Amino acid sequence: MWARELVMSAPGKVILHGEHAVVLGKVALAVALDLRTFLRLRPGAEGRLSVSLPGVGVRRSWDTPELRALRGRIAADCDESKPPSLEQLDALREFAGIAAGASAPESLATLAFLYMCLAISAKYGDVPSVDILVWSELPTGAGLGSSAAYAVCLAAALLMVCGAISCPLQEGESTARWTEEELTLINSWAFRGEQVIHGNPSGVDNAVGTWGGALRYQAGKITPLKRVPTLRILLTNTKVPRSTKVLVAGVKEKILKFPAIMNPVLDSIDAISQECQSVLEAMPANPSPEHYPVLEEFFDINQHHLNVLGVGHPSLDRLCQVTASHSLHSKLTGAGGGGCGITLLPPDTSPPAVEAAKQDLCACGFECWETKIGAPGVTLHSCCSLSARVLHALAQS
Repeated sequence: MWARELVMSAPGKVILHGEHAVVLGKVALAVALDLRTFLRLRPGAEGRLSVSLPGVGVRRSWDTPELRALRGRIAADCDESKPPSLEQLDALREFAGIAAGASAPESLATLAFLYMCLAISAKYGDVPSVDILVWSELPTGAGLGSSAAYAVCLAAALLMVCGAISCPLQEGESTARWTEEELTLINSWAFRGEQVIHGNPSGVDNAVGTWGGALRYQAGKITPLKRVPTLRILLTNTKVPRSTKVLVAGVKEKILKFPAIMNPVLDSIDAISQECQSVLEAMPANPSPEHYPVLEEFFDINQHHLNVLGVGHPSLDRLCQVTASHSLHSKLTGAGGGGCGITLLPPDTSPPAVEAAKQDLCACGFECWETKIGAPGVTLHSCCSLSARVLHALAQS
């Protein structure tokens, strides 16, 4: 029997530098975004397991004997070192009444929940009767790692209630984090959840959600950066939809057509990522304001490079013009072609200047958040440490 009510959260992510070049073996820097997904875990009705995802309209509940019978059908090959098989996912779809090929967020989120729940309980023992509710500050489908933050929270919650990892939050503490070994296990299972949702993810998003801070990604190798500063940013969603697949194909075509022109651009993006890593790692020991103009120049140069690669968009040009009129520097983040952009807010940026920039961006029809990058990874919270807004969202849902 699980007896405590707890809340855990995991951050979203943005790509700071290295979009598109990373597909061709160059360095990318991914950073944790302090817009978070929250999971509330509480004791449930005996013999029932419930999940509510109000953001995507999911409210499901199952009898634990039913789930145990289903687990018997799919458990033979459940392990954090193996991806989910097509047969396992077909069995889960049939059980949950999800049509083959359904790709709506609510279908994929339900499928990931069932897979992680049954696979983890097959390895570590029954999931007790609990109610799980997930609410997020992250918009879905904007390339900000919302599905990974969900998978990380789910992995942490399920591993904890099965006893595979500890419950590190002591009485009287406001927040706690797991050991390195436990975080590695959380990350492995979160990656399996991401595979249910995305098929073939890189593993970057769930790693950022687990460890937080910043990490370097190159040719499949993920390296968390040691001690990075927390930087204030504006995150702007242009709300212009785009296809990552189409944009990636367009970049590839350009490189094949003009290799002598495009390859140096990719090398320059790679150099920006590496130089930026050096600056970020130097900042905690030497928090000089002189670092910020360098980071701003990196934003400007990289934004021009991304336009050269053909992944810019008039909405992103507008975003850069609006923020430049307030002496702020922006670049796209993620696939480009619309989507989101980030604007660096140096420490001396006044609140009225930030507010004026936000108003001008919203007047363009964009959505805008003032937040931070370099945020902590998956964290356990006592309810009294959460903001009124988060508590209200978790209570309403």
